[in-house]
Amino acid sequence: MSRMRLLREAAGQVAEGFCLVKSAAIRPNVKGVEYLDMVLADCDGECVAKLWDYSEAQYGVFAPEDLIKVRGTISLWKESEQLKVEKIRHALPDELDMSGIVPCSPLDPETLYDELYALADTFRDEHLKRLVQHLYGEHKDVLITMPAGVKLHHATRGGLLHHTWAVVRLAQSISALYPALDGDLLLAGCMLHDIGKLAELACGSLGIATGYTGAGQLVGHISIGVNMIGTAAGKLEVPEETAMLLRHMLLSHHGSLEFGSPKLPMFPEAEALSVCDLLDSKLYEMYAALESVAPGGFSERQWALDNRQLYQHGRTGDD
Repeated sequence: MSRMRLLREAAGQVAEGFCLVKSAAIRPNVKGVEYLDMVLADCDGECVAKLWDYSEAQYGVFAPEDLIKVRGTISLWKESEQLKVEKIRHALPDELDMSGIVPCSPLDPETLYDELYALADTFRDEHLKRLVQHLYGEHKDVLITMPAGVKLHHATRGGLLHHTWAVVRLAQSISALYPALDGDLLLAGCMLHDIGKLAELACGSLGIATGYTGAGQLVGHISIGVNMIGTAAGKLEVPEETAMLLRHMLLSHHGSLEFGSPKLPMFPEAEALSVCDLLDSKLYEMYAALESVAPGGFSERQWALDNRQLYQHGRTGDD
């Protein structure tokens, strides 16, 4: 991460604005007087903050993921910036622009949810329509904020829906080129391919993944998603053949055994899903790596992209 936006936009050495509490602990100083030791963060970075002479009665209680407004003086400690807090309070909901607090999807997740839910309503296959809408409706609140990962592609608030929407859009383009594809099956697979991440990622209400759940570590999102589809299909009396095709699409969507898929794609819609998923994830990683690279320059090596250095040619779709 780069420098915290709160510090970057400071007026001289005085910083004031909104951020979140990443960690907070009450500690004694050398004289035994309590102070509040925090790590604050926003969409660009984080910094250590100290509230000296802290008292709960005067300042209140602060915990991880609290959204706050803070004012303080920037100083250096062992060559690292830290904030000496002068004023602090909890933020009010109508004061906040979440895109400045946590990394957010560039597209509004609620709009993406509505678009995907409405798309399922156009399916001719009633079983696929009911299955997708059931799972989306049952998990709407989590879907709106869930990232797609901890560190890699779409690891942002609402990133899971952003990634899903992009995969769906790619699949729609492929369906137009290959009309023999079953559009309902392909789009349903795209919309549900990462549904297991809802239980795989340890994520709070702010949409920040802090790691993996026990199920995420021991089972993984592919198997979790397969079980979610199986449970929903049984409840909704979806034909076993239809549910089996969807389960296979989830099992094979990583495209190869080395990337965690226990099965390789074995019919065209499964192959198309795998290709769309891979393309969106790789392009996201590429653009993120090139964002701060000047035209004519190369990025650092990207371990998630086969340790490649990427070239910034500077050309865009507007050229």
